[in-house]
Amino acid sequence: MNRLAFVLCLITALTLPAMAEDKVKHVDPEAAAKLIQAGGITILDVRTADEFSEGHLKDAKNADILSKDFATQLSALDKAKPILVHCQAGGRSTRALPTLEKLGFTTVYHLDGGMNDWLKAGKPVVKP
Repeated sequence: MNRLAFVLCLITALTLPAMAEDKVKHVDPEAAAKLIQAGGITILDVRTADEFSEGHLKDAKNADILSKDFATQLSALDKAKPILVHCQAGGRSTRALPTLEKLGFTTVYHLDGGMNDWLKAGKPVVKP
């Protein structure tokens, strides 16, 4: 492989994740609450089942990003419906973004700061 081809491949590899990131709308707790209140959005919590059971957003669906069948669980969701994804602090949900894009989700919102910022903003959670 010549140098130019190598450099082009490297640039592509480094910019694809950023391109995927550009399609995601990043929201804070206030904007997320407005989206939820407006309705018609799937709320995806990618934390563990234990974390989810300690408190979660109302009507959230739980799919642990660490589970082997994570992509399969996401495949069952409506890809045409807007989706709001979050975790505890934002790291795991950020890692889930490329999977959501690969599976064909068209409108993706990311709750920056996750549950930590949601709780700091005094937003409600459901506890069993």
